[in-house]
Amino acid sequence: MVTFEGLPGAVAVSHLRVYDWPAADGLRGGTPHLHLTCSEGYVVVGGRGSVQTLTATGFRQTPLSPGALVWFTPGTIHRLVNEDGLRIVVLMQNSGLPEAGDAVLTLPPRFLAGPAVYREVVDLPVDGTEAEQEKAARARRDLAVEGFLALRDAAEAGDPGPLAAFHRAAAALVRPRTDDWRERWLRGAAAAAEATRTQLDALAVADPGHLADASVHAEQPFALGRFGMCGRLDVYAG
Repeated sequence: MVTFEGLPGAVAVSHLRVYDWPAADGLRGGTPHLHLTCSEGYVVVGGRGSVQTLTATGFRQTPLSPGALVWFTPGTIHRLVNEDGLRIVVLMQNSGLPEAGDAVLTLPPRFLAGPAVYREVVDLPVDGTEAEQEKAARARRDLAVEGFLALRDAAEAGDPGPLAAFHRAAAALVRPRTDDWRERWLRGAAAAAEATRTQLDALAVADPGHLADASVHAEQPFALGRFGMCGRLDVYAG
């Protein structure tokens, strides 16, 4: 019998306090980016704000208030806007992949030319002080907002070229990571689906054996207040 003991469906869970740093356009919030293989969901638990999204179908702004559930699929560029203490429980598909680099920030094209140039901008100083990490996180946020606004302006002017070019650049940046991602997927989401298949096969012949292996898990966040792309994160191991 195949077993899987991660969070349901191999999702990842974190608690997010969205940045309230003002950007060049006067809005406060996080770093625009997209995911290449992972859907993302928000359950709003406090405060107020919105999520700005950009896809091949255009720009959209979705209000966020307590109780709202919003999710979007891979390829959706998203930017969280914090209007008043916005706090969110974030659900990420394919636990492990987002943490392994399944996100590309909307940096201006000059920073998307290759992995080394890109990582120099987006990586935070591992051994830096909190002030140094905040400075780096704000700098990459500001660059990503610059790139996002250019992509949005082009899309709203009817020019799909810059967004398509960003998609190509994002795919090229992550290509070297795909073998590692496949292994993480096999150990995670694929294993979770396979466990369900074997349980259904067993139940089809009235075999309840897997029920005797039931278990309960509980944990606290393993990281508190980590500087993420969109805000300060409390992260669960899953």
